[in-house]
Amino acid sequence: MADEEDKDSKTEEPSEKKIRDALDKGNVPVSKEASTFAAVLAALTLAHFVIGNGAGELVQLLGRLMDDPGGFAIHDGTDATKLMHVVALGMGAFLAPIVGILFVYGLAANVLQTPPRFAKDRIQPKLSRLSPMQGFKRLFGAQGWMELAKAVFKFLVVAAVLALLARADAWRVVSAMYADPTLIPEIILSLTIRLLAAICVAIIVLVIADIAFVRFKWRRDLRMSRREMKDEHKQAEGDPLVKARMRSLARDRARRRMIADVPRATIVIANPTHFAIALRYVREEGGAPVVVAKGQDLVALKIREIAESHGIPVIEDKPLARSMYDAVEVDRPIPQEFYRVVAELLYFFYYRQTERAS
Repeated sequence: MADEEDKDSKTEEPSEKKIRDALDKGNVPVSKEASTFAAVLAALTLAHFVIGNGAGELVQLLGRLMDDPGGFAIHDGTDATKLMHVVALGMGAFLAPIVGILFVYGLAANVLQTPPRFAKDRIQPKLSRLSPMQGFKRLFGAQGWMELAKAVFKFLVVAAVLALLARADAWRVVSAMYADPTLIPEIILSLTIRLLAAICVAIIVLVIADIAFVRFKWRRDLRMSRREMKDEHKQAEGDPLVKARMRSLARDRARRRMIADVPRATIVIANPTHFAIALRYVREEGGAPVVVAKGQDLVALKIREIAESHGIPVIEDKPLARSMYDAVEVDRPIPQEFYRVVAELLYFFYYRQTERAS
């Protein structure tokens, strides 16, 4: 019951990360029927292009050995070894193309479905594979019944093809009883090629349907619930609460550092309570005035308090303070549009300092 509810909750399509993780673990959509089709197609290729000529050459080689065994001079073990080498080379020349074609077709059946990749999880031993209970579930589960249905379908297809070919080629089979015995292998090979070709054509529909079904089932099994989607998003982007906390800590550190720099300011521009911008300008340092601190509400009051305690003049100018607060950045020079008005304020500040000094 819990499994059904869990499956019902998985309504979202798998994310790219979920698919990538499944592929890395070796969970790939592979149709077994494609491998079966590749094996039948390989057998058809061998029967049509390889077995006819290759078998004839091998039969001639073995025939010479069987027809005239005394014609081979075998005096010692060396001669016997040479004879075995000749026979082995002949059999190797016959078997090598067969093994090569079977390997290539089998490899292509898997590579064309899914690119090859190394997955260590697939080669690790698992006790569940040895469990009789798990084997019973696989055998009599939905997947087991599906495999049984496909096996029955293939059996019926092969039986129907055999029946049709037997009816169509019955005259050839009967006439072979009266033909030259040396022609019987060629007749059998011809019938085999027709049988394999008919089977390939008959099961190709099953192969295409099975590939589509395997891929559909694979993506369906990888579906995710909304909670899994949210958890994955948190892992990828970071927990929003943790990120918000980190941003808050970063702002607090920047605020404390900014407040600590207020005593370095030359003047503070503020409106009565809401905004405050602390500027530093020293002729010897050159350049435009630099913003050492800015704040709003409580931070603005703290900037004013520190400035007044250190004897830094606080100039109240509501429009200027409001417009500068949105335009300036801490530790950066003020924009050019404020050069003139700030220069006038600094001139007034230096003029008052000069008067006091005199």
